[in-house]
Amino acid sequence: MTNRYIATPIMHRVVEHNGLIFVGGTTCDDESLDMAGQTREILAKIDRYLAEAGSDKARLLSATVFITDMNLKPQMDAVWKEWLPQESFPTRATVGVADLGGDTLIEIVVTAYK
Repeated sequence: MTNRYIATPIMHRVVEHNGLIFVGGTTCDDESLDMAGQTREILAKIDRYLAEAGSDKARLLSATVFITDMNLKPQMDAVWKEWLPQESFPTRATVGVADLGGDTLIEIVVTAYK
């Protein structure tokens, strides 16, 4: 069975299928924030999105993080470690990209289970 949550004009933010929860690329709303601030805002959104589908961050399986400046990765990592205890870390890849649009510094995609 497939459930879809939080429709936008082009996608659903969250899709659940066979107990897996896929959260699409999530960015911040306030692009004036630095890397740490943008990361915090995104992780708060991910908390809400996972809750909408009946899951939480302790059930993360994987994450892909796209950032525009690899020199800012330590700021992102610090917020990530504040948000999630080490025993709940999913697999993760951090990918440097040229541009995410506007002043967006980071975009995060996650998969969790129910």
